Amino acid sequence: MPNWGGGKKCSVCQKSVYFAEEVQCEGGSFHKSCFLCMACKKNLDSTTVAIHGEEIYCKSCYGKKYGPKGYGFGQGAGTLSMDRGEHLGIRSDEPSRHQPTNNPNASKFAQNVGGADICPRCSKSVYAAEKVIGAGNSWHKSCFRCSKCGKGLESTTVADRDGDIFCKACYAKNFGPKGFGFGQGAGALAHTE
Repeated sequence: MPNWGGGKKCSVCQKSVYFAEEVQCEGGSFHKSCFLCMACKKNLDSTTVAIHGEEIYCKSCYGKKYGPKGYGFGQGAGTLSMDRGEHLGIRSDEPSRHQPTNNPNASKFAQNVGGADICPRCSKSVYAAEKVIGAGNSWHKSCFRCSKCGKGLESTTVADRDGDIFCKACYAKNFGPKGFGFGQGAGALAHTE
């Protein structure tokens, strides 16, 4: 059938698209007014379009419908959204109700109150969001300090002795080798009387 109306056909409405109103994407032609996200109907351009087969979406709707799912795959402010994407044709299964287990786990982690570890410095529960592990124990970030000078520690600066933690300088001063030639700093080899 001849194309008497001239121009190409719009991939959305199938009507003729003339040069002045044409948007091209992936070999298809669109009216500017038809170049919209198939889910949310936002206007698209070359930087916001995401294509799936013959369908066009904004990057946000594309990510919700075809992107990875689960914790850590949110996008910007929408990461805390309760939107499950039903308007995109996504069927969400209702989460199953919590059912307690009969796990006879006798580990020291399961025996503590609520499953939390106990900080050796303050004797309070340490939860995952505030946990730092050092010297074989779990500590609060604020309690993970040198026992002598109180300096904050990291995994690379901690030294332990008998379950207590020290910065490397305090550990060397108190438990390191003693005698001539084992001092610290520029005066380490100086002879003093």
